[in-house]
Amino acid sequence: MTLALPSALLDIIRDLRQAGYRAVVVGGAVRDALLGLDAKDFDIEVHGIPYGKLAAFLDGRGRVDLVGQSFGVVKFTAPGGTRSEEATWDFSVPRRDSKTGRHHRDFLARFDESITPQEAASRRDFTINAMAFDPLTGEVLDFFDGRADLRNRVLRATSDAFSEDALRVLRGMQFACRFDLTLDPATADMARRIVHEYSTLATERIAEEFMKWAIKSPRPGRIAEYLRATGWMIHFPEIENMFGVAQDPDWHPEGDVGVHTMYVLDAAAAIAARDGLDADGRAVLLFSSLAHDFAKPATTELREREGRLRWTSWGHEPAGGPMARAFLERIGIKSAIVDQVVPLVENHLAHHSIGKEISARAVRRLALRIAPASIEQLVRVIEADASGRPPKPPGVPPDAANLLKAARAETVEHRPQPPLILGRHVLPYFDGQSGKHIGEVTHAAYEAQADGAFSTEYEALRWLEEYFAQARQQIE
Repeated sequence: MTLALPSALLDIIRDLRQAGYRAVVVGGAVRDALLGLDAKDFDIEVHGIPYGKLAAFLDGRGRVDLVGQSFGVVKFTAPGGTRSEEATWDFSVPRRDSKTGRHHRDFLARFDESITPQEAASRRDFTINAMAFDPLTGEVLDFFDGRADLRNRVLRATSDAFSEDALRVLRGMQFACRFDLTLDPATADMARRIVHEYSTLATERIAEEFMKWAIKSPRPGRIAEYLRATGWMIHFPEIENMFGVAQDPDWHPEGDVGVHTMYVLDAAAAIAARDGLDADGRAVLLFSSLAHDFAKPATTELREREGRLRWTSWGHEPAGGPMARAFLERIGIKSAIVDQVVPLVENHLAHHSIGKEISARAVRRLALRIAPASIEQLVRVIEADASGRPPKPPGVPPDAANLLKAARAETVEHRPQPPLILGRHVLPYFDGQSGKHIGEVTHAAYEAQADGAFSTEYEALRWLEEYFAQARQQIE
C-alpha cells in the first residue's frame, strides 16, 4: 500500500512520536490507498495525549481551529506561501460516545488518552473505514478485517454500535455505490431495526449523503438494491414505485421502469466521468437520471398503438417535474441543483418532437424553456436514458445529436440567447416611470427574439418602436 503524506504533516507526526505520542492516519485515506486511489484528505488520530495538550502542541506550528472541540477534533492549517498553498488536516483524540437521545447528534463524547487504537477503531461505522496507518512504521492497523472486506467487496458494520447512529445507514448507501460493495446481511439487519429513526436525521445530513452518492459513485445504480436490503426504501417511495411498472419490451428489453432507471444511473456516471463534469454538474445529471421516470407509475397504461396494445406512459415528462422537485427538496438538495433538474426531467423526450427537422426557432425556444439548465445538459440526460436499455447499444440518439448540433449553430447549447431589449430600452417609452409594465414589455420582446423577430440590437430597437406604435394605434 502506498500512502504518501505531505512533508509538513509527516514532520508533525514525527514530532508527536518524539514527544511520546502515537499519531496514525485513519478513515477514508487508508481505505482509498488500499483501493489504489489518490488520498486527498488526511485525518490523524493521536493516542496518549489530552485534547487541550494536542491543541497547544499544534498551535505553534500553524493555525488552530477548535470548532470540533466537542468531538475531540482540532482543525489544523499548515502555513503556505499563499492562501492556496495552505493545507488543512483534522487531528483528533480517541473518544467514547454514549447516546443521549433520538437524534443524530444526541451523543455524549468522553475523551480518554488511554483508549487503545483497537477500541478507537471499534467506534467507526464500517470495517473499511476502521483501519489506521502508521506512516512511521508502515504498519496498517486492521483489527476488524477491513482489507478482506475491501477485497471481497463487502460493506460490513464494525460493531453493534452501528445501530446507535441512523445516519450510518445513508453513509452506507453512498459507500456501496462508490466502491461497488454488497451489504453484509447482519449489517442489513441492524439497519432494518432502526428504519424508524430516519425522521430523527437532520435534512442537511441526508442531503450530504445523497450529494456524495451523486458526485462520487461510479455505480449509483446500486442504490435501489441497498435501500431494499436495509428496509430504508420505505422513505423513498418515488424510487420504489418505479419497480414493477411494465414497459414496451421492443423499446425497453432490459425490464421494468425501476430496472431501467438503475441502468440509466450507471450510464450517467460514466458520461459524467467522460465529460469531466464538476460536482454540481454531475449532481444535476445524476438526480435528473434518477427522477426522469418518476411519473411513469401514474401514467403507464396499455394503449392501442400501431395496430396493437402497447405499454405507454404519455404525459410522464411534464408530470415528472413536480415529483422531482418534491423529492429533491424533501431530501434537502440545494435549489441551484433542483432548479436545473426539474426542466431536464420535464423535457427529456424533447428530441423526439423537434430533433428530426429542427428549426432555429425551436432550438432557441427549447433553450429558453429549460433554463437554468442547458441543452448540452439535456443531451447528456437523453444519452443516459438511451444507454440504460441493454442489450441495445449505448450512445446519443440521432435526434438528440441533431438537437445539439442545431443548438451549437445558434450558440444556445449552454444558455439561452441574452436579451437584446432591456429595461433601460423600454423605460423612455413610459416617461421614465418604472413598474411591472417594464417587465411585461421586456418579456414580450424576449419571446419575439426567441421566435426570430430580430437578431441584432438595431433590429431589436426597430421592433420596439413598432411594438409601441401598434400599442398606440390600439388605444386610439
